[in-house]
Amino acid sequence: MSTPQGLHHVEINVHNLSRTKAFYGWLMDELGYDVFQEWDNGISYKNGSAYLVFTQTEENYKQFSFHRKHTGLNHLAFWAKSRAHVEHLRVQLNVNKVPFLYNDQYPFAGGEGHYALFFEDPDRIKIEIVAPR
Repeated sequence: MSTPQGLHHVEINVHNLSRTKAFYGWLMDELGYDVFQEWDNGISYKNGSAYLVFTQTEENYKQFSFHRKHTGLNHLAFWAKSRAHVEHLRVQLNVNKVPFLYNDQYPFAGGEGHYALFFEDPDRIKIEIVAPR
């Protein structure tokens, strides 16, 4: 039996768990993640051996909001299945009125040959969806 390697999980505190679940529910499904665990103050989505956890920020810690330019998490990047999948997600996000980042440079805002879509979640965490080459 081999020992798993790589990323085990990432846990993110969120300002409004209900809003986060509504935002990520369909996106995680599109990206091949399944609901792994769900409890009153959190939810996790799993893909392979790694999972992503969202937990409700405790009331006495809500005074400061997230900003990716501060020390800590800058963004989350996920693989899409293809460039067509990135385009599909872009349409779905647009229908849901999710504002895009770097829209004027789409789809190569990450550099030449790096086909990706950038946007923010409800807590302003930057999300990147990357197409394989």
